[in-house]
Amino acid sequence: MTQVVLGENEGIESALRRFKRQVSRAGILADVKSHRHFETPLEKRKRKAVAARRKKRRFR
Repeated sequence: MTQVVLGENEGIESALRRFKRQVSRAGILADVKSHRHFETPLEKRKRKAVAARRKKRRFR
């Protein structure tokens, strides 16, 4: 759960900016978009293969 606590003299615009940054870092919107429609088994395998390649490349 993403949560933003307002500071003493902080404006709503800066708090909203911080909230949006936290949501994007947590990957919440990407997760929602991925669950928006049915995924066939072939699409699921492809997505997992791409994720595995990314993860393998990241740890070199």
